[in-house]
Amino acid sequence: MMQQPIQLDERLKQDCHLLGSFELCSLLLLDDSNYPWFILVPMREQITEIHQLTENDQQQLLKESMNFSRCLEDVFQPDKLNIAALGNVVPQLHIHHIARYKNDPCWPAPVWGAVEAIPYDEDRLADITARIKDWFDSSKDIAVNWTAN
Repeated sequence: MMQQPIQLDERLKQDCHLLGSFELCSLLLLDDSNYPWFILVPMREQITEIHQLTENDQQQLLKESMNFSRCLEDVFQPDKLNIAALGNVVPQLHIHHIARYKNDPCWPAPVWGAVEAIPYDEDRLADITARIKDWFDSSKDIAVNWTAN
């Protein structure tokens, strides 16, 4: 059964589009079209580190992250996936999933603060959202509760 998303950190609300939720995590898209940059946020209050989750939630987080990683590889065919949980600016536990390409604006350096963000226009946002939805809709064993945009 899907849970309602917890209160997101204000910075995540400001910088991201909420696409939907898995059993444990909310799925966000960072509003930076330089890269396919998604964020999974476990729907648990007062959690800043993965080890603070229950063992079951840790396993669920890994399952959701791996399923989403497969989605990113299939949909975007990146040269590399960058997956990280930093939390230096936003303490709420969140895991970045970024599809990287050898020709992206800052390859091979980290993406944080490297170039100015280019917000999604309506058409590109609809396209990237549809591509992700189509992948999960074709995967019957992974439930996603999509947010109406």
